[in-house]
Amino acid sequence: MVNCDLRIRGIADERVLEAMSHVPRHVFVPPGLAQAAYSDGPLPIGDGQTISQPYIVALMTEALRLAGGERVLELGTGSGYQTAILAEIGAQIWTIERLAQHAEAAQARLTELGYTAVRCRTGDGTLGWQEEAPFDRILATGSLPTVPDHLLAQLAEGGLFVGPVGPIHSQALLQIEYHGTHTRTENLGGCRFVPLIGEAGWQRTPPFGGRRSIEA
Repeated sequence: MVNCDLRIRGIADERVLEAMSHVPRHVFVPPGLAQAAYSDGPLPIGDGQTISQPYIVALMTEALRLAGGERVLELGTGSGYQTAILAEIGAQIWTIERLAQHAEAAQARLTELGYTAVRCRTGDGTLGWQEEAPFDRILATGSLPTVPDHLLAQLAEGGLFVGPVGPIHSQALLQIEYHGTHTRTENLGGCRFVPLIGEAGWQRTPPFGGRRSIEA
């Protein structure tokens, strides 16, 4: 997976590549899909949610520019796979999941794998985690129609937001560097993610046949 799907497509951060070679992706997918766990595609995990394809996980993680020790807020824990990659690199992680059954299952997997320092919460990720701010990085693993100002305000000076932003059926993967009075935005490419439901995100799950995946 690392050599055939990540290096060959331009992922160059050795810390990201090493983390993705160490974290067992098959642990984070339903048992019936374990044989497909290392293919470069998203997989369903139930309740209309997915585990993102390895390439998009690597691309988003690389875009966070982690050196280890950063305070990272993850919006949408899902299966916990992206969380484990961040933890393997050495980030301090606060992660929020709207669906209690996924939050509980993800926390159990993370604990079993030894990632015991991850702070997990069941709730509305679109509101962030104000009492633990500021964060050095914020990562959205579902799409947002726009990036709420209150989320950017939970970043430290020079912090980064990475996530898919735009219309429900087609988003841009954005990296936003926060400097209080101004931001710098880079478009990392077109993508199509499941929606991030919440007060400051999508208000309800619309008819959706998408996936957490970068478009070719």
